[in-house]
Amino acid sequence: MTQKNALPPRIGIYPGTFDPITKGHLHIIQRASRMVDHLIVAIAENERKKPLFSTAQRLEMVRADIENMHEKFCPIEVESFEDLLINYAHSKGASFLFRGLRAVSDFEFEFQMTGMNAKLAPDIETIFLMASDKWQFISSSFIKEIASLGGNVADFVTPQVFEKLLKKFEINA
Repeated sequence: MTQKNALPPRIGIYPGTFDPITKGHLHIIQRASRMVDHLIVAIAENERKKPLFSTAQRLEMVRADIENMHEKFCPIEVESFEDLLINYAHSKGASFLFRGLRAVSDFEFEFQMTGMNAKLAPDIETIFLMASDKWQFISSSFIKEIASLGGNVADFVTPQVFEKLLKKFEINA
């Protein structure tokens, strides 16, 4: 028996710079993968942010971390984009954008961006996922700052990302 009215797959995008990816990002990815049929982790090629790692390095780190993720509830793809996020989402047939919120300070920026995205593409919903209390204080910016000053960030990133940070900052573990 075939289904005549099968629903199209629910595709979601979790965009970000992921410079570097943290355990907080991975937690959001895992949770978002429960809500869609296919998840795309989209790494922004935004040179204005002056990333520490190249796009190729960030793709490699995210792919390795996704591959090692214990619970994936749908297929997860990792790719980069440099287009307007809404245009990229339309090109992928996405219906959902996932955004992680750590603190109230994140909300104001995210609220404005969501409003603009809703005007540009009312067919795409933004879903906010609150960071777990375990990861609320972590940001890629903090990770880079602490690592650059010789601080230990091993608890906040996976071992492979930690190794890349040590190499980047020429730190001996």
